[in-house]
Amino acid sequence: MKGIVFTELLELVEEKFGLEMVDSIINESELQSEGIYTSVGTYNFSEMLALLTNLSKNTGISIDDLLLVYAEHFFGVIEKSYPGFLAQYHDPIEMLSCIENHIHVEVRKIYPDAELPTFTIEEKTESTLTMVYKSSRAMYSFGRGLMNKTFEHFNSTATIVLEKLKEDGTEVRFSITKNE
Repeated sequence: MKGIVFTELLELVEEKFGLEMVDSIINESELQSEGIYTSVGTYNFSEMLALLTNLSKNTGISIDDLLLVYAEHFFGVIEKSYPGFLAQYHDPIEMLSCIENHIHVEVRKIYPDAELPTFTIEEKTESTLTMVYKSSRAMYSFGRGLMNKTFEHFNSTATIVLEKLKEDGTEVRFSITKNE
């Protein structure tokens, strides 16, 4: 997993819960990296899971809810770092339908060894999108948070319904309807 995902998580934890919480979750997680991350480095996903698990334990907030908030924070990083990229799109449905064949292609140019989830489009209209998320990491709540912020970016809202196709969350169907 790319280091920027770790550095931004720890920044968010510090912002929301304080530096003591950052120290606590790093110390409790027994990390191979010892919690020392660079944005361009690559780290084991088990470290992210350990950090999230300990943050959840210390805050009483579910991992899914933490991932949702974290994704919303991370979208802000994307907006700030890659404004031209977002400017290519004029509609949230259009942008989300391009995740697999355009957005992830661009991400791989920046981070060639990034391990990204896959998104398969099942149905798309002007105001709806149904797609299936697949990832061994089961971070579908992170994806949902990015989707929420995508609609917000376009001054729009949507109803996003998720259906776990596999109980462990490694395969999830998102049914998205743009609110008019």
